[in-house]
Amino acid sequence: MTGSKCKLRIGNGYDIHRLVPDRDLIIGGVKLEHPSGLGLDGHSDADVLVHALMDAMLGALSLGDIGKYFPPEDDEWEGSDSLLLLKKVSELIRLEGWQVVNIDSVVIAERPKLKPHIDKMRQNIANSTNIDCKAVGVKATTNESLGPEGREEGISSHAVVLLERK
Repeated sequence: MTGSKCKLRIGNGYDIHRLVPDRDLIIGGVKLEHPSGLGLDGHSDADVLVHALMDAMLGALSLGDIGKYFPPEDDEWEGSDSLLLLKKVSELIRLEGWQVVNIDSVVIAERPKLKPHIDKMRQNIANSTNIDCKAVGVKATTNESLGPEGREEGISSHAVVLLERK
């Protein structure tokens, strides 16, 4: 099927942010405590999970990326709650005539342990996208001390979303 007649679209998103002192560590809308007191650096709250998800949603419809809608040089978005930005992207997707079917994602971080917070992250994302929590997958893994995540220089996330035409 050609693009205009497709009933399903898949989007893929990725994000990474540096771990730095004097910043909050927010992932999936949950404020976490890093054992070294580090947080994620970025123009907004630097929520890598939500940023990867927004890019996946926008990419599924060839609408660009989050930088197009929330540019880092625009002071309006400085320190923004990424869940609020996700709500805006979700509304854009709905206005385009699509709805989220399901989300799958993974966060790559050596520390802190995310498992105790996964359900809250899933619920935050479900609330912001107006879908059932059972349709939101969030997983966490380490990088086995390899790469920037493994050296605790940063945290990254990958997300995949399936959209369906309403």
